[in-house]
Amino acid sequence: MGPEKINQMVGQVSRLLAQRLGAKGPTLEARVASRARALPRKVRKAALVLVDAERKAHAPKIARQLDARRVEGAFATCRDYLEPLGAAERLRAAVLGLASSIAVIVVIVGGTLLAAMVWTGAI
Repeated sequence: MGPEKINQMVGQVSRLLAQRLGAKGPTLEARVASRARALPRKVRKAALVLVDAERKAHAPKIARQLDARRVEGAFATCRDYLEPLGAAERLRAAVLGLASSIAVIVVIVGGTLLAAMVWTGAI
């Protein structure tokens, strides 16, 4: 597992913490510390595993000693907890998108019918 992959994992978890829980701070460690009470113990420990992996990833010899399964498991735990938190907002956006699509179709069909009626002289 390379440092690029670890940085991607850390970046995604950090972004999710900021979006879903409003965590503040420049690093994942700071964001976890700012929202530690909002996270379940299992997720908090998994996030700290990622913080530790991020620190060790900068030194190539130490990075090779990282347990890839443990790091990936910690990432999956954090991601699985944080991603569904915006489900209501995503549902609302999907319904709004569907409603706007239907409205556009109704306007287009209505305009076409009106144009056909004017063309044929029915109006």
